[in-house]
Amino acid sequence: MRGNPGPQMKRRTHATAAVRILFTVMLAAQCSSVAFAAVGASAAPDRSSEDRTALDRKAAEKSLLQGRIDESVTVLKRLVAANPKDGQAYLLLCRGYFAEEHVEEAIEACEKAVHANARSSDAQDWLGRAYGVKADHAGPLEGFILARDVRAAFEAAVASDPGNSAAVGDLSEYYVAAPSVVGGGLEKADELADHSFARMPQQAHRIRAMVAEKRKDYGTAEREFQAAIDVAKRPDAWVDLGSYYQRQQQWDRAVDALKHALAADRAKDAAIVDAASILIEMNREQRLAKLALQQYLAGNAKTDAVPAFKVHVMLGKMLADTGDATGARIEFGKALELASNYAPAKRALKQK
Repeated sequence: MRGNPGPQMKRRTHATAAVRILFTVMLAAQCSSVAFAAVGASAAPDRSSEDRTALDRKAAEKSLLQGRIDESVTVLKRLVAANPKDGQAYLLLCRGYFAEEHVEEAIEACEKAVHANARSSDAQDWLGRAYGVKADHAGPLEGFILARDVRAAFEAAVASDPGNSAAVGDLSEYYVAAPSVVGGGLEKADELADHSFARMPQQAHRIRAMVAEKRKDYGTAEREFQAAIDVAKRPDAWVDLGSYYQRQQQWDRAVDALKHALAADRAKDAAIVDAASILIEMNREQRLAKLALQQYLAGNAKTDAVPAFKVHVMLGKMLADTGDATGARIEFGKALELASNYAPAKRALKQK
């Protein structure tokens, strides 16, 4: 709000005084405008620089989603070097490192993203994921410490945004899988499902299904996975059901559910890659799995959750298994064009 105007200056009636004052005011105005321009140039925010940063950040995110990790990371490293408080850039950098399985770098970037914006649910969630990968490869003592960090990050993510479906899913999986000594527990998962039901019924049914499966109540587990499909009709819910049938060694039912997932996924997004990976693991419907991978790579729904370079490696291994060594090398090469430091692609290419 503007302040109140100051008192009005009295009009001078003497002509000479008026001219003299007018000249003085004009001269002062010229000097002050020059000084103001100089101060403004140094003190006012550089809008053009901010706009360029926003555009660069957006371009880096687009590259990240498309799986062009080298391109994305190069831009993001430049952005955080120019502004170490750019939490958004650090979060994208964390996701890039995570996709390429560079865990230590991912943790460092995510910690800086959280430091820059502690209320960011996404930053806390990705930090928890990075801690989780490190915990999976750690020794007992370090793994115990890291497990508590994982839980703390996931809980902070959900507390910051209870509507963050990805964070709720990650926290629920932790509660179901982790022992109570590091903060896991099926009762906690039950409570999370109850709290989430109004906002995200599919996720709530999925949590209840996982809890029931853990308790070996397989009838309830199957009904809850089916209920998750019924409330949303989403392909990822069909994938969850197919994965459940795979764990129960009900192969035909698993294939049927995964076929439903592929048919329902008109966007050809990450869900078809998840379905394909299960089919590959079961050694069923390999042509259908191969087609799903190709459709994902050709489509416009790619995401760093399922990086394109990893899908190229999956496809390359499928081709290698069928004797198409040339096709396999091409796919491994495409993966390295996107992510030149992706170790599995390097190893696969050397083997061919």
